[in-house]
Amino acid sequence: MASREISYNGIKYSISYEIVGRGEEILFLHGWGAKKEVMKKAFGSYFDDFRQIYVDLPGFGASSIEKALVTEQYAGIIREFLASIGSHPLCAVGHSFGGKVASLLAPRVLVLLSSAGIPIKKKFSTRVKIRLFKMFKAMGFGFLWRIFASKDVAGMSATMYETLKNVVNEDFTSVFANCPSRILIFWGAEDSTTPLSCGKKISEIAKNCVKFEPLSGDHFFFLAHGGSIAANTAALIAQMQNGIAQGKSEEEIDKELNMKGEL
Repeated sequence: MASREISYNGIKYSISYEIVGRGEEILFLHGWGAKKEVMKKAFGSYFDDFRQIYVDLPGFGASSIEKALVTEQYAGIIREFLASIGSHPLCAVGHSFGGKVASLLAPRVLVLLSSAGIPIKKKFSTRVKIRLFKMFKAMGFGFLWRIFASKDVAGMSATMYETLKNVVNEDFTSVFANCPSRILIFWGAEDSTTPLSCGKKISEIAKNCVKFEPLSGDHFFFLAHGGSIAANTAALIAQMQNGIAQGKSEEEIDKELNMKGEL
């Protein structure tokens, strides 16, 4: 494990990361509340022919955070980090919140794992709690935020709580729809955090979706399906590289990939 200090918009961040293997580069971005070790546990044994870059996003694991952020800023920080180590990943694999960040990076190949980014209507009780908090905050009682926070964020710092509020309702519909990456989408069939319907919607609106496959499991389904996801990813990369080596156009390669079909 290593750490890299970078500067983004005049603010310094310490980014914790680990690099494994050699070859074409694949970037792995974890979801909210997780860290790089989760992604390595799922995929570290399967991408032997690739240089795997596992990163702790700011505020998670051993990476620092100095102020509340939005997803675009997370992407900017990761771009600065990648530039600082001379990395240009061919592929990015993003789980949940990490899927949003990876989408903004727009690599040649994008792998989404139960990605966040499609708004889900909140329960009535949650909407009431949010309105009450905003009212108290306007009256100068913002320091009471922990009273209104859910159990999921009970141990979260004020900075990370503000960040969560910034990112949780971001609508990435247009980002997914216009992403130039060739996209593989895998989803937990029993996922209750980002429901399967969200994955289906992304697959329908993403013009460059190659495959959408629900797999057994919940929000962390990929921990049991690392081998299958890795095989599909490697196959797509190989098809694209073979097409380029043969001098084929993007249109010809896309036709061979059978967009939205099976690899």
